Parts: sequence; C-alpha cells; structure tokens
Amino acid sequence: MRNLRTAFGLLTTLPVGLPRDRQQGDSGRAAFWYPVVGFVVGGLVWLSWIGLNLIFPPLIASVLTLAVWIGLTGGLHLDGLADCCDALPASVSVERRLEILKDPHLGTFGGVGLVIVLFAKAAALANLPPAFGLGIVLAAAAGRWLILPAAMLPQARPGGMGADFALGLRRSAVLLSAVLPLGLAFVLGARGGIALLAALAAAGALARLACVRLKGVTGDVLGLIVEATETVILLSLIGGQG
Repeated sequence: MRNLRTAFGLLTTLPVGLPRDRQQGDSGRAAFWYPVVGFVVGGLVWLSWIGLNLIFPPLIASVLTLAVWIGLTGGLHLDGLADCCDALPASVSVERRLEILKDPHLGTFGGVGLVIVLFAKAAALANLPPAFGLGIVLAAAAGRWLILPAAMLPQARPGGMGADFALGLRRSAVLLSAVLPLGLAFVLGARGGIALLAALAAAGALARLACVRLKGVTGDVLGLIVEATETVILLSLIGGQG
C-alpha cells in the first residue's frame, strides 16, 4: 500500500499524501500503480464528462471536463510538455537544451504547445461519442503506463526526477502494468486498439526525439509523453467521424 500511496501522492492532487519516510527511487518502485492512478483519474474525469454534458452544451462541457482533469493532476505533466516544447526544437547545444528544461519561465514554443494540446483535448472531448466515453479512462491509464518503458532509456540528467524514477523502476512492472491499458483497449474494440497503437507510436517517436536532442530522457520528457499520448488517444477515438 505504500507504493500505491506514493503513486497517488505524486501523480494527483487527491488528499492521499506521500509517505513521510520517502526514499530515493520510491517513485519508480511505485510505477506498477501508475496506470491504476490513471484509471482512477480517468474514471473521475469520465463521470464529470457525463454529468457536465447533461447540463451544458458539448463545448462548454468539454472545457469544464478538461478543467477537472487538470485539477485532479495539478497540471503536473503540462509543465513537462511546455518545457519540452521550449527545449527540444531549440537550435542550441545539448547542455543548453537541458538548461532550458530547468528554466521556470514559459517560452513562445512552450505557450504554443500548451494551447495546441489543450485545444485538441477540449475539441476531442466535445466530439467524443458516448459509446467511446471509456476512452477517457484509456487515455489517462495508457498515458501513465507509456512513461514506464520510456524511463528505461538512458537518462539525460543523472540527478533529475526522471533519474530517480528510473532508479526504482523494474522491467517486471512495465510488463505487468500493461494489463490494464490493454484490457481497456480491448473493451473499446478495434477503435480502442488503434488508439493504443497510435499512442505507442507517438510515445516511441517522442522518446526517440529526446534521445537525439537531449541524449536521453528526463522527467519533463515523461510529462510530455503523458500529455501527447492522452491527446493522441482521444483524437484517434473521434477520427473518421462525421
């Protein structure tokens, strides 16, 4: 239960709290539970989406649902997304890119990246058919699972949060925790399988880009992967409609 509490304490704003006797690598040792956290977050967001759509038009309901989603996670991964959007495209040295990742100021690319992802998520939620509402849960669970294999890659910054996560991470956790997102994709049928495959491709591409531009992954890169894969899954579930 300690690892479960650690996972919820790190990834959500739910009043769980972190163990007081935290040790180095605890975030990685709790990795098995990350998709479970995503399942709970996604479930709460899904219920909010259903309820809000009973009260408001789809666009307003989707924006408010997204606000709930961000509130439950504290915008944790959005920070990584913005930092990576500023750092990865920059035509500078690897060392300078790593400095940009640590810079608390939001740059132009970071702001644009945030706007694009938030608009894409809101638009996807507004057009998501009720039959694919479970896709919200899939997005949240799969996004948090996909950072596990990414964290097995070389670390760009030895002393960062990503390195601490990788320290406690075990390959068995990567494999065993895949059961939940795979099960959710199965329930959603062919479209769920396509969405999960698209998310895998996106995560792989972003991890590869980070290894080229940063010589490894960081905690910010993992945040980028969560946000990007959540968005890809939602968009995949509405693709080809209308």
